[in-house]
Amino acid sequence: MVTDRVGDFIIRLQNASAVGKRDVQVAYSGYLLAIAHKLKELGFIESVEVKEKDSAGIRKNILVTLAYNDQGVPRLQGVRRVSKPGRRLYAPHTSAHRVRGGVGARLISTSAGILSDKEAQTQKIGGENLFEIW
Repeated sequence: MVTDRVGDFIIRLQNASAVGKRDVQVAYSGYLLAIAHKLKELGFIESVEVKEKDSAGIRKNILVTLAYNDQGVPRLQGVRRVSKPGRRLYAPHTSAHRVRGGVGARLISTSAGILSDKEAQTQKIGGENLFEIW
């Protein structure tokens, strides 16, 4: 049983990109689906698809296709979990800083949904710092 679904999801994405795998499948969660859609907007994921039943016909899954450039290099190079189940980290919109010199992004869970650090700063909304991705 996975206790940290967000951590499991981003590590699965990182591991898949490290070995050159295109697709990642995770158990369905509305929260993970919102994160996946935001990663698609940021360009780290090519597509997000909800599968109604898995091969055993038991549960819904999210099928994520990772984005690669023309040379076959994955767009996702690394992730770092910031807020963890044992230690939640919240921050106001004023504490945003650039991730990896502007190449990456930080995802923040806000009252307006899942936002990137730049969106949270322009909308002046703070929230829980989920993770950094580059």
